[in-house]
Amino acid sequence: MDVPPPLTRRERLRASTLQEIKTIASRFLAEDGAGMLSLRAIAREMGMTPAALYTYYDTRDDLLGALAADAYTALAEALERARDALPVEDAAGRLVAHGLAYREWALAHPHEFRLLYGETPAGHPASPSFQSAAEAEHRLCLGLLGLVAAAWPLSDAPQDAEDYAWEDFDAGFVPWARAAYPELPPAALAVTLRVWGRLHGLVALEAAGVLGPRARDTARLCADDLRDLARSLGLSPARALPSARA
Repeated sequence: MDVPPPLTRRERLRASTLQEIKTIASRFLAEDGAGMLSLRAIAREMGMTPAALYTYYDTRDDLLGALAADAYTALAEALERARDALPVEDAAGRLVAHGLAYREWALAHPHEFRLLYGETPAGHPASPSFQSAAEAEHRLCLGLLGLVAAAWPLSDAPQDAEDYAWEDFDAGFVPWARAAYPELPPAALAVTLRVWGRLHGLVALEAAGVLGPRARDTARLCADDLRDLARSLGLSPARALPSARA
């Protein structure tokens, strides 16, 4: 295996500065939200001129795109670890584990979760930051599609959706989906979107502080709903499924 050459001093300094910018931006994001994030304020915090900071990120939205890419990647890694802790043949258990990890991550990272699903900026599609965010988001989506793909031959529930066509879905994501799971019909993507909508719903309500006052045990509510979701797909949950953490 070829070993990449060590970074030059200039490259190390640039990487360190990029990380410092994102660390400060994440703190500002937590304090004031994406709408109030200011490159000038970050530059002032770092003792840089705004012009110097613009050599790292052209616009505020480029920086937000980089933060979104990092958040999507961290979330995808958390879901993959939870899913892969269970055997491949346990399709129901892996789906439930995925959902519980989704809730855990959202509650542990509320500001990043809000950035991904409430404050994501509409940056330029050609921006490297937004391309990275799109790729990380696709990784996240393909993880859930993979769970549906594993369940597809085991389940009778999704098979009534054969009237869907690939043209019914986002043209940017369809090539990724078809390349990863060429044997799946477009109906599987429809089912994946419905599964995502359901598991995201309770988590989003809880992360927004809406669900808590209405349910004493939100962790149990989430876990029970995920088990019901697995059953609705025609899957039988394993006897020992992971428990939600309060």
